[in-house]
Amino acid sequence: MTGADVLLLALGAVAVGAGVLVVTTKHLVRAGLYLVVCLGALAGDFLVLSAELVAWVQVLIYVGAVVVLLLFAVMLTRAPIGASDDLDRPGWPAALIGGGAGLGLTALLVDAYRWSTVTLPHAGTAERLGEQIFQSWVLPFEVLSVLLLSALVGAIVLSRPDIGRPAPQRDGTAGDLVDSEPGGRR
Repeated sequence: MTGADVLLLALGAVAVGAGVLVVTTKHLVRAGLYLVVCLGALAGDFLVLSAELVAWVQVLIYVGAVVVLLLFAVMLTRAPIGASDDLDRPGWPAALIGGGAGLGLTALLVDAYRWSTVTLPHAGTAERLGEQIFQSWVLPFEVLSVLLLSALVGAIVLSRPDIGRPAPQRDGTAGDLVDSEPGGRR
């Protein structure tokens, strides 16, 4: 076992551990931060495998954009920051399904490869990757950007308390605004 193998296994263990913490914690913001650790460990795995471009794209897009967007959405919607009692559900069905899926995939891979070595193709370049993304995959790329933009706009709309309230009406005598709700703001 080489040093790269040990580092790959250690980063994989960090990623799995942080992934387990993401789904088991009752604190929503901590779950987002554990997701940052998990995605950072995956980027480290990509660096060990000498896929530098994929590692930096992982950091920039997933850690730098998606997780930040998730945390901003949590903050803008005024979701509870602390532990939430409504998330207290039994975890054994999910653990049973996840464990079964993991064992099934492990058995499938062991049966498919039988511990044989696989020859790797020639390393790609950033130019070839860019050509593939912007020629063959441009529509899914644009759909994803529109989806993220709509999620951000939705979070902003949900954070505004004045949306959905009746508009104040004018009082005919003094030209003053009268609240349509008792005790409302002016």
